Amino acid sequence: MNQFLGAMPIWAIFTMCFHIQNPKTETQSNLAEAKKAIAASNQIYFQAFVKNDPAIFINRYADDCLIMPPNMEPLHGAAGARQFFKMAYEQFGLRDGKFITTAVYGDGRTFVTEEGLWQSFDAKHRLFDNGKFLVLWKKTVKGWKMFRDSFSSNRPRK
Repeated sequence: MNQFLGAMPIWAIFTMCFHIQNPKTETQSNLAEAKKAIAASNQIYFQAFVKNDPAIFINRYADDCLIMPPNMEPLHGAAGARQFFKMAYEQFGLRDGKFITTAVYGDGRTFVTEEGLWQSFDAKHRLFDNGKFLVLWKKTVKGWKMFRDSFSSNRPRK
């Protein structure tokens, strides 16, 4: 081992020791990557409704996702995401929206949790609903995808 370390440049030894003793650096880097991917996905999400393109919406979710809307059974996988998109577009008239991320928790390796607020707009860009959400994001071979999506309105039930 001493022969190996003796052949290594001193900067490499310090770098190796720093990363071994400071896992926060890797966690911070992973979390920063996850936050960037989440922000990019959130920018695209409502374009699905603007363009009436369920493929954009479905692509935000992991293949094994679970969407948990209020007052109804959970929706599973791509078929569930397609069903939710159709319901939101056709029944509720969702045509645009906005996510406001308030926090992202986790180590950024495999899963992170996003907490935030959302707003929903109709075809005339009028706000018709708003609420809060928790999304468990999963790092997949296709990138960061929504794995569990749970949300509720801030408005009283009618």
